[in-house]
Amino acid sequence: MATVFSDMHVVLLLHFSPPNETVNSAAYQATLKKLKRAVQRKRFQKSNKRVLLLHDNARLHTACATVYLLERWDWEILEHPPYSPDLAPLHFQLFPNVKKHLRAKQFKSRCQA
Repeated sequence: MATVFSDMHVVLLLHFSPPNETVNSAAYQATLKKLKRAVQRKRFQKSNKRVLLLHDNARLHTACATVYLLERWDWEILEHPPYSPDLAPLHFQLFPNVKKHLRAKQFKSRCQA
């Protein structure tokens, strides 16, 4: 599974979960820690500015430990209502490029990249 974090200008973090890894609050918190380092590295001029995360109501986003971590960092969570059409532009921007990259490639197994 791929998790993409970006701002208006650049992809900050593209994280690939290992195959068969359970995506839970602990795994998501580890990804958020990588995101925090990426923000500090790629947006060091803005790293002291507020970070806003657009979350849906998935359990790993709403877990107490995840929410507590983001509160400690003073990152704001923007709630995203389920089935909102506002999320579609992100999908339309990201997935055509991924499909273009994968077009006409054949894979013999899941492990081949």
